[in-house]
Amino acid sequence: MGCGRVGATLAQSLESNGHGVAVIDQNPDAFRRLDAHFGGRKVTGLGFDRDTLIQAGIEDAYGFAAVSDGDNSNILAARVVRETFGIENVVARIYDPHRAEIYQRLGIPTVATVRWTSDRVLRRLLPLGATDEFRDSSGQIQLAQVDVHTGWVGRPLRTLEEASGARVAYVTRYGDGVLPSADTVLQENDTVHVLMRATEADKVERVLTQAPKVES
Repeated sequence: MGCGRVGATLAQSLESNGHGVAVIDQNPDAFRRLDAHFGGRKVTGLGFDRDTLIQAGIEDAYGFAAVSDGDNSNILAARVVRETFGIENVVARIYDPHRAEIYQRLGIPTVATVRWTSDRVLRRLLPLGATDEFRDSSGQIQLAQVDVHTGWVGRPLRTLEEASGARVAYVTRYGDGVLPSADTVLQENDTVHVLMRATEADKVERVLTQAPKVES
């Protein structure tokens, strides 16, 4: 639902990967954003209207993305699709970060556009810190990229886990993802991605962005 820049790009990406796609927008002129060779359905209407959804093929759908410009419309559509049609794979774009957190806890996966953008701008301005990359549907478990102090370089990743209480999910090394083993050592320029409880994020960030304590 929503054929703005995000919706059009998403629809075309899905189609190029071999998926059948239907796009809903209440403004028929919005479909002009789609490439001329786009072969999916273009349905004019409201994305939370049952008849419109049925026309778009929701009864046979695998997933639904609500990416219009309206938070209320996106959440309403996501709830109708999940609760009325039983579609499990639903995601809604939300501009208001506070609302996004609430709906995330209600089990509706959200993409908080404003928070996501501001986090990445802050990463460029203030390189030491943590960037939220994913949260489970309850919002309690967080996958985050953490900028690790150079003092940890040369140490086994398990020492980072023991000190912070987080788990190292994977490391990006020279552009490649690396699944760590028990003996994997942090190298210079590695990017570390950790799993942790959201309530412990401040502690994990505080520990890993500082040099490790010197053992006596």
